[in-house]
Amino acid sequence: MGSPIPPQVPAAGPDGGSGVRGVPSMPGMTGLGVFTVNPSDPDPAAAPGLAEFYHQHGFVVLRGLLPAALVDSIEDECAAAQRAVLAGTVPQRHGSTQYLDARHVDRPNGPGESGPGYVNYVEHVEELSPAVRTAATDPVLLEVLRRLLGNDVWALDGSGSGVVYQDARPGRESGYTRIGWHSDWQAMPSLDVWPGAAFTIHVDATSPANGFLRVVPGSHRWATPAPYRNINNVAVPADARPTGGYGNAEPPCSMPLGFEKVPGEIAVYAERGDVLLHDAYLWHSAARATADDTTRRHVRSGYYAGDRASYREQFIKNAAR
Repeated sequence: MGSPIPPQVPAAGPDGGSGVRGVPSMPGMTGLGVFTVNPSDPDPAAAPGLAEFYHQHGFVVLRGLLPAALVDSIEDECAAAQRAVLAGTVPQRHGSTQYLDARHVDRPNGPGESGPGYVNYVEHVEELSPAVRTAATDPVLLEVLRRLLGNDVWALDGSGSGVVYQDARPGRESGYTRIGWHSDWQAMPSLDVWPGAAFTIHVDATSPANGFLRVVPGSHRWATPAPYRNINNVAVPADARPTGGYGNAEPPCSMPLGFEKVPGEIAVYAERGDVLLHDAYLWHSAARATADDTTRRHVRSGYYAGDRASYREQFIKNAAR
């Protein structure tokens, strides 16, 4: 099942992958999908090759879209929101526990540790940070999404988790250091809101030292099964779509339950202020930092192009943490 692949999408060719059914595309260009977006251009959303790359490989990185001063404000306001969640001075809905391992839900520090608690997630941070709301609704960003997904793109606007601030660090006090393989549609497999795309605004540049995104280019074009097998043993509702993706090709391998290597995967690195877009059907995971004194902070949410009326609260926690 899943949405048909847009007709303008070219088959993978010599510069973008094998073009073989069931085999992931492999970007053959420098920068791994980085496209410079200049908001002062007459049509900044029309960066040459951007849409083609996204449809072929399932992700792009927008560089130059957000001014440095706005990113500075995002950092400051999200840090303030994080402190407010820890202090209990904002409504409870901003303090997320649903994404964390059970051992971190009621105890922010690891076994035998003391010290201040730690907040990895702030949900609905757009309600606490005007800068986040400005960035998440940037007109150029929305125009890019329309060209990738269709004219009627929309966000949840107060439902679900809203825009989420994530602060990953490798210490034992941290409940979020990495995430296992998944595709975003698997979290809401019963809904008809798809297709969709996630956006991630990077407060920190990413690297092996502080962690990075792993993706399987072209996997959004597979018919990926709903997460009937998942590491958290979460039941999938009976009304779930059996598969999701833009094609009918069965994946050439099973999606790992944890963090294992996937044939064809690549690392996607970002600079401070970059906006990463990836398709909701794309296989992806996040690698843990290798340096103990680093952080990886970002703001993320999604836009959808399916049936808005079909939305209801659903979260299938299938990815390993």
